[in-house]
Amino acid sequence: MDPHLLRTFVTVVRRRSFSAAAEELGYTQSAVSQQVAALEADLGLTLLRRRPVAPTRAGERLLEHAGPLLLRHRAARADVLRAAAGPAGRLTVAASPLALVPAVARALEPGGPVVTLRAVGRERVAEQVASGDADLGFVDGIAAPSDPLRLPDVGAPAGVRIAEEELVVILPGRHPLARGRGLALAGLADALWLHAPAFVPVERLREVAGGGAFRTGFRYEGHDLRTVVNLVASGHGLALLPAPVAAGASPAATLTVPLTAPRLVHRVEMLCGPLASGEARAVADRLGA
Repeated sequence: MDPHLLRTFVTVVRRRSFSAAAEELGYTQSAVSQQVAALEADLGLTLLRRRPVAPTRAGERLLEHAGPLLLRHRAARADVLRAAAGPAGRLTVAASPLALVPAVARALEPGGPVVTLRAVGRERVAEQVASGDADLGFVDGIAAPSDPLRLPDVGAPAGVRIAEEELVVILPGRHPLARGRGLALAGLADALWLHAPAFVPVERLREVAGGGAFRTGFRYEGHDLRTVVNLVASGHGLALLPAPVAAGASPAATLTVPLTAPRLVHRVEMLCGPLASGEARAVADRLGA
């Protein structure tokens, strides 16, 4: 299958419109229609219903394969270009905002390759590594002590555990629960929470608590930790953060209380793809050791 035709098909399905897909891809609408028709002719199957635009059963099955196939195509291209350029002494690292624990920072040695550190959302770290856009990935999340992080199914390798840290609830200093010795997440389901997807998405709190409202008073879509703790201090909602991070970032107007139930940790995992550069494998080996 021609990857360009496959990319066009995926875009049409995602946008649910031939005209919207044409605008995004920079083609004419007739060119998009011709590309989808060419893909259907290649497979001998109807992949899309036209009115309304929606995948057929065969189209849905193709979509299951399309993401990993397109990512591997991008990864192969990136690897060939990197090999043709020769040793560059450069390293691109994709990391979610709370994934750069001290062990990771030490492994990126000064005087080594030139490092480009790219802060991305958790869901994009695996995609960047699988596609070859990043040599290494570091992703964080909340998990039970014995469970790995759940990563998007994009063909990325399994994560290697790098660090685990205790979790604490950050509250305004005047909050009635701020003086407790420990807090259970289920008991905080009716509290007001700060929704900061880059740090702790409220959806994940509901999931690990087994339900509950977890009301949100403010949504912060940035990557700055100081903003998060200042919003908590100002009464915009509670937050759940790794204990070392909270200790270093919390202003005097906030207090931290350990999370005692359920038993959860903040985990950091490393992703290193099969086409990773020599520099990336050297960092991975240092962390593995």
